[in-house]
Amino acid sequence: MSRTAAILLAAGSGARMRGAVDDKVLAPLAGRPVFAYSAAAFMQSCVADLYVVVYRDQRQMMALSAYAPTPSVLVRGGRERQDSVANALAALPADIALVFIHDCARPLIHAEQLVALHKIVRREHAVVLAHRATDTIKQHRDDARLRTLERARLWAMETPQVFSRRLIDRAYAMVARKKLRITDDAQAVEALGHPVALLENTHPNPKLTTPTDLAYVEFLLRTTAAESTT
Repeated sequence: MSRTAAILLAAGSGARMRGAVDDKVLAPLAGRPVFAYSAAAFMQSCVADLYVVVYRDQRQMMALSAYAPTPSVLVRGGRERQDSVANALAALPADIALVFIHDCARPLIHAEQLVALHKIVRREHAVVLAHRATDTIKQHRDDARLRTLERARLWAMETPQVFSRRLIDRAYAMVARKKLRITDDAQAVEALGHPVALLENTHPNPKLTTPTDLAYVEFLLRTTAAESTT
């Protein structure tokens, strides 16, 4: 019987936090570490049969293990995000057929979104959580001129991103072979020429990147908690 795995990425250096916290995925938000929110959403959704928690160093591994969903495999990350994903993919058992890949610096995912993504990937083989661009986006060209992009066709990528195991393995093998630099997993699949489905996220799902993001995400968490009790 084929199974589903969730790769939970926690190994990022958090350099753009500029020392505001020691570790952004372990930083306390509304009484819990950032990592715990992603773990709890996945456990509530029941979409995964196995979790691969990607850690940065031994100290972080010990801290993450206290909140890791079960059953979990802990895998050391690499220098870049794509190296961490490749390490996690290599650790998956042979019977894994579908793979969620999630940046745990995005703690505001919802269980119902995970269930919806799981349903779509079984049909489309590749699907990402994303939101529509609301700003006017311009491309700065080599001739120093600006080109306005068509906003209705622009989407901002989020995680989780979900793929068939066979497809994401092929994509990452090509990335390694061609020595490509990618910023998300969908980019690897795009390079194969395979279509990627979108699931629109109507809820805020920001990534903790700079110190100001901590206060914003905590505000969102507390607001959501207050709304659920009314």
